[in-house]
Amino acid sequence: MKRIVGLLILIGFIWSCSGTKSKSTLAENPRVANDTVRIANDEIEYEIIVIEPGFNSWLASRAMPRNYYSQSYLEARNQVWVMEFNSRVLQPMRFDPNLYMMTIDYQRGIDYGYEVNYLLYYYLVYFQLNYNQKLGGFPARI
Repeated sequence: MKRIVGLLILIGFIWSCSGTKSKSTLAENPRVANDTVRIANDEIEYEIIVIEPGFNSWLASRAMPRNYYSQSYLEARNQVWVMEFNSRVLQPMRFDPNLYMMTIDYQRGIDYGYEVNYLLYYYLVYFQLNYNQKLGGFPARI
C-alpha cells in the first residue's frame, strides 16, 4: 500500500512539473505566435517568406526605421550577401545545410522596391548576427 501511494505521489509530482513547464515556456516566449514575415512587392509579383523564430520581434526592436538607408545602399549590401549566401547553399559539405537550405533568387537589375530590399537586408543582418556568420563584403550592422 505504501508503495502504491509513493508511486502515485511520484507520478503526480512528475505530471505537475511537466504541465507547469510547458505553460511557462509558452508564456515566456511571445515570439512563437508570429514568426513569419512576408517580404513582397505586389507590383512585380515577387515575395520572400521568412519563417525564422525571433526575426519578427528582433526586427521590431533593433532595426533602423524605414528610409534610414537609401535603396541603393540596401541593394548593394543585398547583392553581395545574397551571392555569398547562395554560394554556401551549393556547398553543403563545407557549410551547415541546416543554415543554408535554399537559395535566394535576387537578381541584379530588377527593382524590387524599397520594402523588399529593406526586409531582406535586415533578415541577412539578423542571420549573420544570430548564427555568427560572416557573408563577406560588408560587416553586418544595424
